[in-house]
Amino acid sequence: MRSVAIKRAYERPSDKDGTRILVDRLWPRGLSKRKAALDDWAKEVAPSPALRKWFGHRETRFAEFAKRYRAELRHNPALDALRARKGKVTLVYAARDPKINHAAVLAKVLKRGRP
Repeated sequence: MRSVAIKRAYERPSDKDGTRILVDRLWPRGLSKRKAALDDWAKEVAPSPALRKWFGHRETRFAEFAKRYRAELRHNPALDALRARKGKVTLVYAARDPKINHAAVLAKVLKRGRP
């Protein structure tokens, strides 16, 4: 994989996005498939439901969330499918905060090459 970016699902798709992959376990509320303009949906790479609920997008829990999510990714075969992608990939997510979300952690993991 050459380039990884993240983008909120509710932002307008762009030709510069490359391959757009939704990385949430749940479909973004109120978003049509047409408006999402996705190439794939990799829900298996999203955090486990238990971890997602524990985190609750609380800033104070983000460092621990990132640590636990990386641990989950170490044993997740779906990560290999993302790594195999060629060209630019945009990880699409629904969370409000562009820095405190699982897609930001996942992008770092993909860029670094290991969880």
